[in-house]
Amino acid sequence: QVQLAESGGGLVQAGGSLRLSCAASGRIFSISAINWYRQAPGKQRELVAHISRGGSRDYGDSAKGRFTIFRDTTKNTVYLQMNNLTPEDTAVYYCNLYGDGSSYWGQGTQVTVSS
Repeated sequence: QVQLAESGGGLVQAGGSLRLSCAASGRIFSISAINWYRQAPGKQRELVAHISRGGSRDYGDSAKGRFTIFRDTTKNTVYLQMNNLTPEDTAVYYCNLYGDGSSYWGQGTQVTVSS
């Protein structure tokens, strides 16, 4: 059983920054990828950032140039550094892990950006 715990969300003014964390625990033999998704009220969940087992990264269009995904394998933690935030970034952010043929989700962390 794999558990993911997100943290770091909160209220920030437009132009500010936040760093989200996703700590993984439990037994898993092979992690294929870890993703950050977000879901705003009334909208579909969208991919924000992706990091593969090999360390390659990819970003959704809304995140490119502003967000950075990185990991600390010693802590089993993946981070999402978000800079230059806008009110359009307001959403619940979810961590998602693909591993051992299964997909795991965290409970989400709320990010609210005020104008």
